[in-house]
Amino acid sequence: MPPAPSLPHWITRVGVFDLETTGIDVEKDRVVTAHVGLLDADGREIAARDWLSDPGVPIPEGATAAHGVTTEHARRHGRPGAEVVGEVTAALRSLLSQGVPIVAYNAAYDFSLLAHEAHRHGIAPLEDPSPIIDPLVIDKAYDRYRPGKRTLEVVAALYAVRLEDAHEAAADAVAAGRVAQALARQFVLPETLEELHTRQIGWARSQAASLTEYFIRIGRLEPEERLDGTWPVRAHRTRGEEPRDAVPHQ
Repeated sequence: MPPAPSLPHWITRVGVFDLETTGIDVEKDRVVTAHVGLLDADGREIAARDWLSDPGVPIPEGATAAHGVTTEHARRHGRPGAEVVGEVTAALRSLLSQGVPIVAYNAAYDFSLLAHEAHRHGIAPLEDPSPIIDPLVIDKAYDRYRPGKRTLEVVAALYAVRLEDAHEAAADAVAAGRVAQALARQFVLPETLEELHTRQIGWARSQAASLTEYFIRIGRLEPEERLDGTWPVRAHRTRGEEPRDAVPHQ
C-alpha cells in the first residue's frame, strides 16, 4: 500500500477504551479495571477516566499477574461492578452519540465482555456500537503476511508507539489509539468512518475464518468447529476461541 500523506480528519479526535478483567472468557469473566479517554491529533490524551471494580468474584492469580490487581485490593478499593459497568457503558455511549470513534485493540473482546457484563447487571448494553476502530483488525488487513505475533506490545513497537505498562488499562487504551493514528498515517485507509467500520466487519470475519483453518490444521480445533468472527460485539463465544493476546496471530 502507498503511504498516506497526512492523518485523515476522522482520526484527529478519537476515544480510547480498554478493560482489564478476571479472565479471557467474554461471557463469564468480569471487569476489574477500565479506561475511557480522548486523544487529539497528536496522540495527546486530553480527557480521561479510570475505574476500579470489585467484580464480585475472586480474581485468579493469572489475571492478577497480568494487570496487578488482587482480589483483596479490588474488594477494599473497588466500586460495585454494576456501577462501574453502567458508567463505562454510559461514557462510551456519550462519545459515540457525538460521532467520536472509539479505538479498542481487539475490540470484539472488550465490547463483547462489556455487553455481557451489562446484561448480567440489568444495564442496557451498547447496541451495535459504531464507529469503532480496531488496530488489530486493520493491521492484519493491511499487512496480512507479516510473520510474528500481533500483541499490542509487538504492534506498538512496530509503529514506534511507546507502551510502558502493558496490561494496564490506561496505558493499553492510549497506546491502541496512537497505533490507530500511526496506521492511518502509514496506509491509505477508507475515506470515511462509516466505510472503515463496515470494512472491519468483513476483515474480522475473514481473519477468523483464516485462523479457524490454521487451528484445524494444527489440531487446536476440530474440523466442525469455527471461531466467531462477528465484530465488534460477539453474542456468544465459540468453543476453542481465546480472545485478546491468548490467540497466536500468524
